[in-house]
Amino acid sequence: MNYLDFIISSQKFSQPRGVTSVCSAHPFVLEATLRHGLAHHAPVLIEATCNQVNQFGGYTGMTAENFVQYVGEIADKLGFPREQLILGGDHLGPLVWSGEPAAVAMDKAKTLVRDYVKAGFTKIHLDCSMPCADDREFPPELVPQRAAELAQVAEAALGSQQPAPRYVIGTEVPPAGGAKAGENHLTVTNPADAAQTIELTRQAFAARGLASAWERVIALVVQPGVEFGDDSVHEYDRPAAAGLARFIETVPGLIYEAHSTDYQTAAALRALVEDHFGILKVGPWLTFAFREGVFALAEIEKTLCEAPSGIRDTLEGAMLTNPAHWKKHYGGNEQAQKLARSFSFSDRIRYYWSTPETQATFENLMRNLGDKALPLTLVSQHLPQQYEKIRSGALENHPRALLLDRVSAVLDEYAFACGI
Repeated sequence: MNYLDFIISSQKFSQPRGVTSVCSAHPFVLEATLRHGLAHHAPVLIEATCNQVNQFGGYTGMTAENFVQYVGEIADKLGFPREQLILGGDHLGPLVWSGEPAAVAMDKAKTLVRDYVKAGFTKIHLDCSMPCADDREFPPELVPQRAAELAQVAEAALGSQQPAPRYVIGTEVPPAGGAKAGENHLTVTNPADAAQTIELTRQAFAARGLASAWERVIALVVQPGVEFGDDSVHEYDRPAAAGLARFIETVPGLIYEAHSTDYQTAAALRALVEDHFGILKVGPWLTFAFREGVFALAEIEKTLCEAPSGIRDTLEGAMLTNPAHWKKHYGGNEQAQKLARSFSFSDRIRYYWSTPETQATFENLMRNLGDKALPLTLVSQHLPQQYEKIRSGALENHPRALLLDRVSAVLDEYAFACGI
């Protein structure tokens, strides 16, 4: 039994535990996550998406093997035990190549899944919910059939000494990463549709002789009615999801995985776990918190330094130079788009921290602030939560520690929800 199995067992025995699934490749987020795990003596689940990490490098420039090495090196540096580190692959399927013919897209998806399993990812979300370029018809049974096809590839890729992966099936609507501009309606998944997904996928696994793999399907992704967009958050409506909660109680060995849980209140996150959404995915909220911290430090820097780094101007310039990561997500006039570029809940700014110009400017910001304690009056003005922690002795007064704590504060909300 691994930690994910423990979460399933806890849920099925009326002890609502959960696990936070951190979907990010940002080094500060990963460091904060692993430090948080160390502090709470808890395993850590970190996931990469098919857009982020794939055989062609994804938008991070990393393959699955690269990502495992990258996260592992951060863990080793912090003294986080690798046996407590769970790596997951999210939305693995033909999504990235859905504009190509199905045969081509699925061949690339097979390579994707094979690479993730061989690299050591032990939680695999199989998602074939998107039609490909030549899919003139897209019947409900096609999605689970393709998922089973990928599961067969995953099973064949397992080495003799590798732990068998746990699988997640299903998908949420709208797609991962936050709603696009103008999208403001959500429909909670109908329990009958959830039941159909499970049964069709079970049949598809059985048809390929994957009975043992089906025993390791641990979660179903559905839409519980949570999402966030540019400047809005869809709050969890517990009564609206009550039917879903009751349904999964009747299915042995399965719980739900909730995507896009960012910015929910601590009470709502706890309610999700109690309603059997035992895997809570979070990503943009963590980089949003990091961005808040950087902007706060930039304000302190402007007060203290004659020649500040100009980190905000650098980020704005990077986003205007390459609008591909934000343009379709932010609507309205130029003023509204400018506001969103810096402050949107969708946090499309997260794609620009890794540009060479931004990295150089960020390093300049940190150099300007130095290794000495910041004036408490300025910390109180711009980072009041961290000021309280410094005064109580719970936090070091150092720019890097302040940034890590901004991210860790979000993780605290999830730890509470998950019963840690």
